[in-house]
Amino acid sequence: MPNYIRNYQAGASYFFTINISDRQSQLLTTYIDELRLAYQKTQQKMPFTTDAIIILPDHIHALWTLPENDNDYPTRIRLLKSYFSRQLPAHVKRTNNQSRQGKSETGVWQRRYWEHTLQNEIDYNRHMDYIHYNAVKHGYAKNPIDWEHSTFMREVDNGRYDLNWAGIDYEDIHFGER
Repeated sequence: MPNYIRNYQAGASYFFTINISDRQSQLLTTYIDELRLAYQKTQQKMPFTTDAIIILPDHIHALWTLPENDNDYPTRIRLLKSYFSRQLPAHVKRTNNQSRQGKSETGVWQRRYWEHTLQNEIDYNRHMDYIHYNAVKHGYAKNPIDWEHSTFMREVDNGRYDLNWAGIDYEDIHFGER
């Protein structure tokens, strides 16, 4: 098994991908209220700034900035997973995996997650765009504005994007014959 080396920088901005075990499931959007509560509890216990987030049925992409002098994102991710899993009905979190049972794991989440420390403003902007385009990429929406489980509208309100960003610009499309 490979040894994963995580990068820890206090006060840094990080991009994360966190997946549930069953990638065919719609668990995260089905139990969106429970996920929101788990997220709030995590932020209350260990504050961080959510620069961007998208919640898809089977995974989350998030861009977080940690407080100055704090680099403990693994605990935050563990808390989020744990708070969410505890709220689910027993039949949802049941696992037949003996390894997971032996470690008191529910089997809801993949054990690992993807982390990337953002290097500069270009890197930050690319990941911000990636997050907000992800529902379109996976076919859940035609335009970023159509997916309600993201920070896209917040960023529209902040002036970062316009409503048609990465969507169809109807003024440039001609229907029928001329």
